Amino acid sequence: MGYEMHASEGDSRPSGPHDGFWPIADYAALGDGRSVALVAPDGSVDWWGVPNLDSPPVFDRLLDRKGGFFQLRPTEAFTCERDYLPDSNVLRTVVRTEGGEARITESLNSSFAGRLPWTEFARRIAGVSGRVSFRFLVRMGTFCGTASPWLQPTPNGCIFHVGTLLGMLRTTENVRILREEDELVEGVLEVGEGERATIAILAGDDEPLGVPSVGEIDGRIDTSDAAWREWADSLHYKGPYRDLVRRSALALKLLLYSPSGAIVAAATTSLPERIGGDKNWDYRFAWIRDAAYTANAFLRLGAVPETKAAFTWLMKRLGDHGPRVLYSLSGDIVEDQLELDEVEGYRGSRPVLVGNRATHQHQHGIYGDIFETAHSFVRYGHVLDQKSARLLAELADQCADRWRQKDAGMWELTELRHYTMSKISCWQALAHACELAKDGHIPADCLPRWTRERDRVEAWINDHCWSEEKGAYLFYPGSDRLDASLTLAVRFGFDGRQRWVSTMHAIRRELGHGPFLFRYSGAEQEEGLFLACSFWMVEALAMLDLRDEASTLFDEITAAIKPNTGTLSEMIDPKTGDQIGNTPQGLSHLALVHAACTLAGEDRAG
Repeated sequence: MGYEMHASEGDSRPSGPHDGFWPIADYAALGDGRSVALVAPDGSVDWWGVPNLDSPPVFDRLLDRKGGFFQLRPTEAFTCERDYLPDSNVLRTVVRTEGGEARITESLNSSFAGRLPWTEFARRIAGVSGRVSFRFLVRMGTFCGTASPWLQPTPNGCIFHVGTLLGMLRTTENVRILREEDELVEGVLEVGEGERATIAILAGDDEPLGVPSVGEIDGRIDTSDAAWREWADSLHYKGPYRDLVRRSALALKLLLYSPSGAIVAAATTSLPERIGGDKNWDYRFAWIRDAAYTANAFLRLGAVPETKAAFTWLMKRLGDHGPRVLYSLSGDIVEDQLELDEVEGYRGSRPVLVGNRATHQHQHGIYGDIFETAHSFVRYGHVLDQKSARLLAELADQCADRWRQKDAGMWELTELRHYTMSKISCWQALAHACELAKDGHIPADCLPRWTRERDRVEAWINDHCWSEEKGAYLFYPGSDRLDASLTLAVRFGFDGRQRWVSTMHAIRRELGHGPFLFRYSGAEQEEGLFLACSFWMVEALAMLDLRDEASTLFDEITAAIKPNTGTLSEMIDPKTGDQIGNTPQGLSHLALVHAACTLAGEDRAG
């Protein structure tokens, strides 16, 4: 992906094309299994929650042009090309000026032993030809207006504080610091052919900070790259679309929070589902749905440690707090959403939020999601412990009682209804519970009851949710609206091929916009096109033996996504084709993986 930049302005103004904001798709994501940083084409790290994915951002210019950032760019006009190193989450940027060419390699570092006990963001600058001068700026953020940064000179170096966050800038000797102030550090460097420089930021939260040598930091860039490549090479997928699948798998790996095994829905908060709109949610939490779907995607790819970590986290949370829609990455109950009044918002899109209102909701879909993961886990040859088996039996009992109630639905809507997809999820849960019990994986005491309730749910759906007039299953009984999440029902195994073929084509007609889909009828008034639904449609068509239609649609979707480094956000703007919503978005990447695996004839996860 190439870009052309003007000479540096000599100040800290953002240079994105939309009044200082960069398009969401233009950000590349770096991660270390604990945090994720987003890097703009002008070399500015505009988002980084430190030390954890859900920590307040020390760099927050993504949401406010006056926010914090860490920028490295040539001092004169330049062009740049960016991509990830092959099968890696280490970013490579080649910059060219009139005076020469240089290569920047960036990484959130790890070690051979895994995640470091501190956070380490490293940038290596290597001269390729001629000479290239660079300027860097580090402006500490304010945690979205909730803390005031300050510097503290010490005999061991100048450290910065933002709230309880402690950090230090480390550089090679050929980097010259011009000024160090409480909110801004500025420096310059120059590299010629064969010369290198390194700039790094070390950080930790409310704990002593280890300070390795710059040489060790620089070496860990290569260590991190090797670790990513080794992991990617372990994936079992051998079908077509290999590069797309591996890139999405690497993005999903960024969203796995290694200290607990939780899977975060996305790395950001408040990126809008429509520019200037108010659907700007905080996705830095672990939804049961996202954890289940990601675990199933990892299963299909043969990533057993990640699957086990995610499934173990899921079962422990269910044991601690019961079935909830989402949890914090540490496993606690998520706080209700709170608006940050002093933050500008991405391209003026407000509100900017922390927390999530879905913490108070109930969604029947959680039962289906839990049991799909458990069913897939044992089907791939793994085993359940006795505690998990008993917990699953209890959840099946709950589902058998609750399926008749209204819920908030998969899309977390404020109006409680008998959503068709919610009922299908209950059927899915009970169907898998029956299979697990018959095979001896969970206690079978209540198997006769689960069997009766499974059949009752199926009959209720067919009696109340099918519309002969529409030729489709409806969003909910009594409406004339459609719901694109019903594409998932095909993977879940709900019977009735002809009805599902008709439903898929009705959804494409009424919710389609080019190759993409809106989530449900009426969504076009308030948000973009949901990427995951589009890939779910591909998977559904393939499983309904409409493989040519599915393959064509997959190619159309991937061709319509504007080129970038491979990171997918939540949605596509129907007017501009730009990516919108929080990023990287786990649902988008895992849906691509499932679609590609199904098209390739790889074993199904459900």
